[in-house]
Amino acid sequence: MRFINANKDDIVAGRRLGVERICKVVQVAPSTYYAANSRPASARQIRDAEVAPMLLKIWEDNYCVYGVRKLWKAAQRAGINIGRDQVARLMKVLKIEGARREKRVKTTKPDPRMPRHPDLVNRVFKADAPNQLWVTDLTFVPTWQGVAYVCFIIDAYSRAIVGWRCASNMKTETVLDAIEMTRGSRGKHLPELRCHSDAGSQFTSIRYRERLAEIGATPSIGTVGDSYDNALAETVNGYYKAELVRGPAKSGPWKTIDDLELATLGWVYWHNTQRLHGYLGDVTPAESDATFYAGVASAKELVEIK
Repeated sequence: MRFINANKDDIVAGRRLGVERICKVVQVAPSTYYAANSRPASARQIRDAEVAPMLLKIWEDNYCVYGVRKLWKAAQRAGINIGRDQVARLMKVLKIEGARREKRVKTTKPDPRMPRHPDLVNRVFKADAPNQLWVTDLTFVPTWQGVAYVCFIIDAYSRAIVGWRCASNMKTETVLDAIEMTRGSRGKHLPELRCHSDAGSQFTSIRYRERLAEIGATPSIGTVGDSYDNALAETVNGYYKAELVRGPAKSGPWKTIDDLELATLGWVYWHNTQRLHGYLGDVTPAESDATFYAGVASAKELVEIK
């Protein structure tokens, strides 16, 4: 019916196609078309027409990366009363889907000459409060200008990215710059902090250890060649690639490292303040941190009252 409505007024060989001519070609009785065209829309069709544009906007506003579950959760947070199955069905109609991760390329280059710190995490990437456990790693992104290297520092409590750096090299300075960024948001002295990484030469260097010592943090390093020992950082690198670098919202390859850095800045802000995290019960890292500190403030008030 939609096809006939869209084409019935077309002119071919000086003649209007019309309903009957199209029905004859597609082998549909004209009476069938007229009956369907005059039939009122069902409640489901009306509801789909109302909700579908809303879902598409939410999907586009979130880097076009949400799959069924997260789009459903985001729609509920936006006040849209919709079921998960309806979201899945409308995503098929809209021809949209979530971002998919690809295999990671190894960037760790251990230096066998440097002493390594013990593994203080043992694959348990959980913390009871912010600034107890950070994880960090490097990943790379090809651009027309050359390869860009990105370092993220993630707080295991809320999955917030507390520091990051995008550079044209994977030297120790790149990691140190990311640590410097954390000082502005997380403080200059964190004596209970463990900072976990892989055995890359950047993370076994003397300068890296000294920089962590300046903020009171203790370094921790996983085993060589075992991605599970730094799984949380690997996970963030993976969905950074899937959601931004190769994501549906990106148009064309990255031309310069500066272009990638600016895009990463926007993605990190979205990741911390808008992206829903299943680990956190489908809230954002910023909301998770705010809830924690609100609880601390309430507990302090109760103690003062007593």
